[in-house]
Amino acid sequence: MKLKKIVMLLAGAGLIAALAAGCGNAPAGGDAATGQSQESQQEESKDSQEPAEEPGEAPDSKEESEDSQESAEEPKDSQEPEGEGEAEGEEEENYETGDASLDDPRNQDEIGENELLAVSFGTSYNDNRRLTIGAIEGALESAFPDYSVRRGFTSQIIIDHVKKRDGEVIDNVTEALDRAVANGVRKLVVQPTHLMDGFEYNDLVEEVAGYADSFEQLAVGKPLLTSEEDFQAVMKAITEATAQYDDGETAICFMGHGTEADSNQVYAKMQEVLKEAGFEHYYVGTVEASPSLEDVLAAVKAGEYKRVVLRPLMVVAGDHANNDMAGEEEDTWKTAFESAGYEVECVVEGLGGLEAIQQLFVAHAQAAADSLSGSGE
Repeated sequence: MKLKKIVMLLAGAGLIAALAAGCGNAPAGGDAATGQSQESQQEESKDSQEPAEEPGEAPDSKEESEDSQESAEEPKDSQEPEGEGEAEGEEEENYETGDASLDDPRNQDEIGENELLAVSFGTSYNDNRRLTIGAIEGALESAFPDYSVRRGFTSQIIIDHVKKRDGEVIDNVTEALDRAVANGVRKLVVQPTHLMDGFEYNDLVEEVAGYADSFEQLAVGKPLLTSEEDFQAVMKAITEATAQYDDGETAICFMGHGTEADSNQVYAKMQEVLKEAGFEHYYVGTVEASPSLEDVLAAVKAGEYKRVVLRPLMVVAGDHANNDMAGEEEDTWKTAFESAGYEVECVVEGLGGLEAIQQLFVAHAQAAADSLSGSGE
């Protein structure tokens, strides 16, 4: 049998050894490792418990749920985890999410021997899916002309909801991997759009490792926030995107998903990076972990602000962004700050819509591709 070279981009010698031995567990990690394994799965789920309703962003709270890259989705039927959460339910939706026909599910066959599979938690908000996940996929396609870019979602709830509501068929990770095998793909690079290296990311790594014998070369890229350079790049992206609000009288607050995993520390880390860079009017909190809304509100009250701008620190702007952050109910971030006397503006846009974030995912995918011998990328 032909010897196959598998390179899994993860950190930690322990994980590398485990994968090489065919172990099914994949710890959090860096960018490269070699081996085989078996996986499990879930959306803004294992990285955030999938809502009983429908989520829309990658979670990493067993979250992040964008990617991430975060996060979650559909409304308060919700749930991430890269994150990003979304909600899913049987009740009639009373909101408009956009035209699903404008979104490319990227599940075509006969794609050649090289594939780049972009894996996201997913979102059922059609326009936002196209402007965030779709934009990341488009950036990957432009950067990798020798690869066919395909899509896989980790949230089955979102997949089922979109199919039932809009008739759009999106592959889950297993279906996407099986499709790659059936298409005769020899070199496969998997790039997650998760925000962090949490439960959701590790589940993905395990599942992909289970297909180690199905491809001649296989690599998995890093999530958005992995290295010190990643934090600096994301800080630059979000501060440039909100620079117009930084007038000394406005508190700029970013809402992440949050996770019970150790990787939840990325939020405190981002706050620290912002502070060290002199962005003293920026605050970071989470929906489901810490720092909490109460923590962020207390920090803002300690300042002398007149206004508050709220924006999701999630790859997509799904249920959490539209409801937990910008909703009108009394337990939302918007209502909490308004009740505290602030003028509030909500910017309901996911990180995936920022070109700098798209290019960071491209860089991670490039590192994964470069790890494969003979990669001309």
